[in-house]
Amino acid sequence: MRRLKILTWHIHGGYLNALAQVEHDWYLPVRADTAGGYGGRGGPDSTLPPHVREVPAERVRDLDLDLIVYQTPQDYRAVAAEVLSPAQRRLPAIYLEHNTPRPHPTDSRHQMDDPDGLIVHVTHYNRLMWDNGRTPTTVIEHSVAIDPTVRYRGGLARGITVVNGMPRRPRIAGYDLFLQARERVPLDAAGMQTEEFGGLGDIPYRHLHRRVAEYRFLFSPMRYTSLPLAVIEALTIGMPVVALATTEVPTVIENGVTGYVSCDLDELIDRMRALLADPAEARRLGDNARALAQARFGLDRFRRDWDAALKRVMSRE
Repeated sequence: MRRLKILTWHIHGGYLNALAQVEHDWYLPVRADTAGGYGGRGGPDSTLPPHVREVPAERVRDLDLDLIVYQTPQDYRAVAAEVLSPAQRRLPAIYLEHNTPRPHPTDSRHQMDDPDGLIVHVTHYNRLMWDNGRTPTTVIEHSVAIDPTVRYRGGLARGITVVNGMPRRPRIAGYDLFLQARERVPLDAAGMQTEEFGGLGDIPYRHLHRRVAEYRFLFSPMRYTSLPLAVIEALTIGMPVVALATTEVPTVIENGVTGYVSCDLDELIDRMRALLADPAEARRLGDNARALAQARFGLDRFRRDWDAALKRVMSRE
């Protein structure tokens, strides 16, 4: 397939780092107010490759684009009308759906309603639960583009949780569960707004995984989400994961093999304590976790899946 010129927004930095490995020309609109996906490459700490370019939002209409990748309802509706020309709004389109359905887990109709478009879901659980209507769908499971030299060390007898905005979305992010667990097990938290409750704050992506690798395990308290990228990142560096057995996670974490999952917080806390007491067992689980990540979430597979999706949509042009 020829090299495409694709417009998208900077919505999820970790996912964008992986998406940028799909070698086409990507354009990110920027504004002085970076909210809503207008942060461009993300500043001097960006790890994005050169073929990901910033363009002022008011000049997007001048671009000779091939395809649009929407990622939020705002992009797809009002923002697209503000930023894109009428001709650009008729271009082939993909809606990259990161999230589980809301407001209702089974009866939410997806905002894209286009038999010529494509909804890319990041998990099979998402595709199952969304009412996708007449729009074709596919599933492209996650991958992560992180420093390949980073390896799990696990020397720090503490667990770590990596979640952005936990106080802002407390039930979904499991903020209450993290606080309960932290009272009984040594736990730290990294991510935006974690400094509000004694966490490490937002660690730049290029440094995050080397810092995380020092901890004994990753704890994911997310109640309702697709599949946390932090979980995939931990598996990739060879780190055991302790997580709630919700959404797609039970298809990834196997008890006693790559970590532990349960809907019983007390059971998870017992598992955390066992890992803190047995670093050799944590390393065994971490080795299995890395093998799983290489087989299921590798970048080569991710690139192939995305190229197939792009080709599928462009064939309808």
